[in-house]
Amino acid sequence: MKDGYGQIDGLESLEAAIGRARAAQKQFAAFSQEQVDRIFFEAAKAANGARIPLAKAAVAETGMGVFEDKVIKNHFASEYVYNAYKNAKTVGTVEEDAAAGIKKIAEPIGVICAVIPTTNPTSTAIFKILLALKTRNGVILSPHPRAKACTALAARIMLEAAVRAGAPKNIIACIDAPSLELTNTLMRESDVILATGGPGMVKSAYSSGKPALGVGPGNTPAIIDDSADIRAAVSSIVHSKTFDNGMICASEQSVIAGGAIYAKVKRAFAEANCYFLKDGEIDKVRKTMIINGALNAKIVGQRAAAIAALAGVSVPENTKILIGEVESVELSEEFAHEKLSPVLAMYKAADFRDATDKAARLIADGGYGHTASIFIDAAAQSGKLSDFCARMKTCRILVNTPASQGAIGDIYNFRLTPSLTLGCGSWGGNSVSENVGIKHLLNIKTVAERRENMLWFKTPQKVYIKKGCLPLALEEIKTEFRAQRAFIVTDAFLYKNGYTKPVADKLDALGIAHTTFFNVAPDPTLACAREGAAAMRAFEPDCVIALGGGSAMDAGKIMWALYERPDADFADMAMRFMDIRKRVCPFPNLRQKARFVAVPTTAGTGSEVTPFAVITDEKTGVKYPLADYELLPDMAVVDADLMMDAPKGLTAASGVDAVTHALEAYASMLATDFTDGLGLRSLKLMFEYLPRAYDGGANDPVAREKTAHAATMAGMAFANAFLGVCHSMAHKLGAFFHLPHGVANALLIEEVLRFNAEPAPPKMGTFPQYAYPHTLARYAEVADSLGLGGRTDGEKLEKLIRAVADLKARVGIKNTIRDYGVDEKEFLSRLDEMSEQAFDDQCTGANPRYPLIAEIKQMYLNAFYGGREGRKL
Repeated sequence: MKDGYGQIDGLESLEAAIGRARAAQKQFAAFSQEQVDRIFFEAAKAANGARIPLAKAAVAETGMGVFEDKVIKNHFASEYVYNAYKNAKTVGTVEEDAAAGIKKIAEPIGVICAVIPTTNPTSTAIFKILLALKTRNGVILSPHPRAKACTALAARIMLEAAVRAGAPKNIIACIDAPSLELTNTLMRESDVILATGGPGMVKSAYSSGKPALGVGPGNTPAIIDDSADIRAAVSSIVHSKTFDNGMICASEQSVIAGGAIYAKVKRAFAEANCYFLKDGEIDKVRKTMIINGALNAKIVGQRAAAIAALAGVSVPENTKILIGEVESVELSEEFAHEKLSPVLAMYKAADFRDATDKAARLIADGGYGHTASIFIDAAAQSGKLSDFCARMKTCRILVNTPASQGAIGDIYNFRLTPSLTLGCGSWGGNSVSENVGIKHLLNIKTVAERRENMLWFKTPQKVYIKKGCLPLALEEIKTEFRAQRAFIVTDAFLYKNGYTKPVADKLDALGIAHTTFFNVAPDPTLACAREGAAAMRAFEPDCVIALGGGSAMDAGKIMWALYERPDADFADMAMRFMDIRKRVCPFPNLRQKARFVAVPTTAGTGSEVTPFAVITDEKTGVKYPLADYELLPDMAVVDADLMMDAPKGLTAASGVDAVTHALEAYASMLATDFTDGLGLRSLKLMFEYLPRAYDGGANDPVAREKTAHAATMAGMAFANAFLGVCHSMAHKLGAFFHLPHGVANALLIEEVLRFNAEPAPPKMGTFPQYAYPHTLARYAEVADSLGLGGRTDGEKLEKLIRAVADLKARVGIKNTIRDYGVDEKEFLSRLDEMSEQAFDDQCTGANPRYPLIAEIKQMYLNAFYGGREGRKL
């Protein structure tokens, strides 16, 4: 670049310049934002002050363009770019959210290879140098051979200003004797390439092996719709197309107008001193513009009259644009090409669809990704505008705007980034699809501190407890819910044995119409839920009352959901999630038609206070646990009077089910102080009162009530902390071999306790609240709460496992899966499928130890055969 900064005219001098630029950039990288902004300001001011001499130099050296317009380009590149970024943070922390633990830190990329085109040799240089200075990057310019002197002059003016402001001496450089070899070397040795130029050069940039920000060619079509202001549209196009003699790549290359206004558009162009080529003249210009399929460099940036003279056509000297009226939009038509000169193609369209067809084809013929233009009454013709936007495969769509000045940004739309490097996205083979700016020349470090997301504790709006509370609680259905029609969901046994009668009698007394659906099976199916939902739609209740064990309450929830939202997709509702707040398919909003009341008749399921429902697809046999707080009942009524006559088998199964609820909620990664207290108290009550309830039944009402409360507390715990792999496995074991859910949990819980207690498991669960494996200590806390003794955590675990086993034995739960008559051959044949489904169960995600499918299989085998060893895989 001479003048004490070293001349770059060969490989050796280029390598030396790159070395100097790297050293300077390393120093520059340590500058403060204040220092950078001072340098940025002084360089922009110097470029702005030199806009006229630089424009003169560009026209003198290249012989292209309009001096006065190049002044505007230089002014734009300095003033508008400076204004856009003067307050931008590019040093250190540029964005921070302390609460979220996110900090973004800006770092420079290094040394930029800036390829400068002959069409905009000074303005593009100003633009790229300013971007580099604002982002603390070094920059070496590779000018076009026919514009090397003016580009070097721009670089030197800005470097001197930057150095005076404190910039390192060699932060800007320019190749003095540009060649393909030097440009390719610079591309390979730089850290990023900012490429503006022809397709061949841009392709070389992308092939260099370094990150490249390149641009594609433009072939901008401009549609003038029937609704447009024709005079304004034509004036805009003429203003754009004559700007620097059409050398901005976004300038209009074709005009398309409908037949109804075509003559008016043509007349407006003629009145603006545009010349319509006659038949013979069109062919002469064709042959002059495009030679052997390529644009003739001699016409680029030349006046319309000069191009006509070159073609042997005589036109007035004041002609602004040569217009060829043509029909073909194929590349075989020379007027369909990008022309980089004041030459336009003009097409007549049959209608708007035909106009967009033509525009789309012209873009495909050489302007993919760049720019499309339309003149239209945007308010009145919003449908047409939307259609145009949808069909144009361009990254800039300009509405009622001169394309040359509009596409470069800021002038005609203040939110469009000012830039002289216009990305064309993948359509144009580019890596960026927007106007290139400082963000593309920064590396952003994101510092992400670990954060624990907000947790929750959700329960039904009302939970009523106490033996005999049902009638009084039901009054609130009338007074609070304003219910007029109630739909009772239960099973046939409870219905035939009068369990629904107290509910029906109270509803009658309250004047609430009601009906009962009692076709719920012990293992409710999706078909059953759909049948119930159909009955609901026929009855149109505003309150649903589910009375029974887990089956009736779960089926009632699904019926309710299908009644509320018959359009809802069950598969979407059953879709698995890692975080209930981020599920892919949002659960449909309920309570649009009815409120939900849950009345348990067993002490175990907890469904009356949970957002869960388990349903079986009768066609596939798959048991789906659905989970969403939309399924949380509005009211729960826990009245032990309804549980007094529960048989021993049901008492045992439901009681041990509640024990597993509490144990899994306590070990869950989502456990909180709120759920811990409920879980521990529930376990204490169950261990004390379940044997009494099992033995005494209705003769021990205290035990019945205590186990009812324990089950509901365990339900509240796992409603918020969720469950784990024991329930995942139990769901599938019950579905495959028709074992009661509580029994299935009981057969597996000891295996899961040992599995989860491993101090260094192969895989731990993933949740921000869960810092490291500590489930052994959690189980030890449970043992302490139960007063089981033990000196070490390991001893406490063994005592807890023994206590669970003793409780199971005390209430008649058998030891192994095969003790329940499950055939060994069938079990082994279905083990793989069952294990995979258990792994995919919704409950697995909250387990503190992330289970491998092989580990699930081994637990199943251990539980089937009994003993710690079970049967090895």
